[in-house]
Amino acid sequence: MRLKGFYIGRAQRVAALLLLALLGECLWTIARQPLEPGDYRYAQCGREMWERPSAIAGYFTTCGNLNGDGTFAYRLAGAPLTAQRLVLLAADHLRKPENRLYSGGSLNGSTWEARHELSFVKYLLRLPFCLFAIWLGGGLWWVSKRLFGPEGGAFALALYVFCPAVVRYATHPNNEILALWGLYGLVYTAMGVAHALQGPRAKWKYRIALLSVALGLTAAAHLLAAMIGLLSGAIFLYYLAERRRSHVAQILVLAMAGGFAILFASFSLRPSAFQYVFSGGAGRFWFSTEALQRFGSSPGNAGILVALAVATLLYATSRRSRYFGNTAPLLMVVALVFIYTTQVFSAPWLWALPFLFTFLGGVFADALETRQRKLFVALAVGIVVTQAALCWASVAGLLA
Repeated sequence: MRLKGFYIGRAQRVAALLLLALLGECLWTIARQPLEPGDYRYAQCGREMWERPSAIAGYFTTCGNLNGDGTFAYRLAGAPLTAQRLVLLAADHLRKPENRLYSGGSLNGSTWEARHELSFVKYLLRLPFCLFAIWLGGGLWWVSKRLFGPEGGAFALALYVFCPAVVRYATHPNNEILALWGLYGLVYTAMGVAHALQGPRAKWKYRIALLSVALGLTAAAHLLAAMIGLLSGAIFLYYLAERRRSHVAQILVLAMAGGFAILFASFSLRPSAFQYVFSGGAGRFWFSTEALQRFGSSPGNAGILVALAVATLLYATSRRSRYFGNTAPLLMVVALVFIYTTQVFSAPWLWALPFLFTFLGGVFADALETRQRKLFVALAVGIVVTQAALCWASVAGLLA
């Protein structure tokens, strides 16, 4: 089946079903969990960014300096509420003065004050983050399918969809899921730029522009994620560019300039607020094994841990598994999983997950091409089914 040049085959249908499963998990979780103070905080800060930035000296909003994290999540949480507010006020303005519903001005107050006038607040606040998680799932599948084939892409996406941590962060306003989305896209966009350098110059500018956007949005979500993504992307870009390495420095300068402009725009072009990027401490980090131990001790991750154990053994013993497509995401996992931020509350270990699933998809795709294919097919199906059951049990609160 083809739809406007896009081929829809079995691999695409399997990916669509998995992404629909993730959407179902998110909607079910959102419906069960009431709004929390953190949700209102993101909504209030986001609406102030879109509607009326605070005039308090040295601060961007009345929420203070955002605890050192980025502006992206606040704007994303506040945008649907601001849009609904504007629609309601515009419709009310068309009514006669005696028939207006919002003449008291409650919609001009805080999100808490306007909660009775706005509809579906719970979903408007949280669903955008779920959609970004689904977007990342589609990108993860596309990258894995291009590198490892349909089976590797489906296995990587299935583990991502049924990961409890992904579902948990996709159903609340936070910058982590956006940093996760941005960092993965930034690294593989840099690789895409390196491959584009081997082709005609006419295609370079689109990839470079995409790299700038990826860097800017990642920095708007979390500065440390952008720093790691820029450094990792530069290394991979230099490695893959080969005979075009003389152009890499110029490309990086252009990408950084574009990313800097996007980050500045996220602060409403206000230098007083933007300077906090350099003094907020969001880029400070150190190393710890605590996050790794916590992830490894969670019963909801048992299927992922079994897949990791098998993939690590195969990678160490099978020469066919040790190539760039598998090694690059493994290096990113090792670089991210031990990092923790010292100045702000963050979860860099979460950023490693899509790279981990890419690595697992690649190694299992290699194993499926060996003589033991039937054994690894049964193992892969068993891992996915087990992980799906554990994920639903974890989301339902049956597991710690």
